[in-house]
Amino acid sequence: MTTLLHKDRIAAVESVLNSGTARSVLDLGCGDGDFFLRMAARPDITRLVGIEIDTGAVTRLEARLRAQGSTAGAEVRTGSVLSPDPQLAGFDCAVMIEVIEHLDPSHLSQLERALFHVLRPRRIILTTPNAEFNPLLGVPTHRFRHPGHRFEWTRARFRDWAQRVALRGRAGVSFADIGGVHPDLGGASQMAVFHTG
Repeated sequence: MTTLLHKDRIAAVESVLNSGTARSVLDLGCGDGDFFLRMAARPDITRLVGIEIDTGAVTRLEARLRAQGSTAGAEVRTGSVLSPDPQLAGFDCAVMIEVIEHLDPSHLSQLERALFHVLRPRRIILTTPNAEFNPLLGVPTHRFRHPGHRFEWTRARFRDWAQRVALRGRAGVSFADIGGVHPDLGGASQMAVFHTG
């Protein structure tokens, strides 16, 4: 079941895509494919590749893709966002919706290399939970929102990381809050958009 917050994340990412001329999209960590299927239905997206490490999720998404029909140019691959196929370099946009927090923090430099040195898309869109918002969701301070999360960052910590990554990757970066924005705590999720070209 897709939550309202997840729909907000997808809408925020799609809004960024609509502000540009992306024709090719990489959905890194595409899961069961809510965002992927939305992109597959768009005639302006001519190439769409989803990468997911969970083989069960890939199987489910492939079935959903077949059921949707008319999805030329869309494919799903089993793989890791940390070691992507170099043949996927040069897409207009790479998207990671609520994925980085599932990675071990020691692998973030590997992710940075994958995005900025191997894949080199013109735009990279990342969303991740905002830890400051957790009390409003009833999440106790001693745990994360999801058992699969390896970390959850405050807005300041996320922005610091993203700005350092942008500097090393010679990219511009902008930020936005997503979902139920609180005047002091920000949104339930947060987004960074890197512009590399």
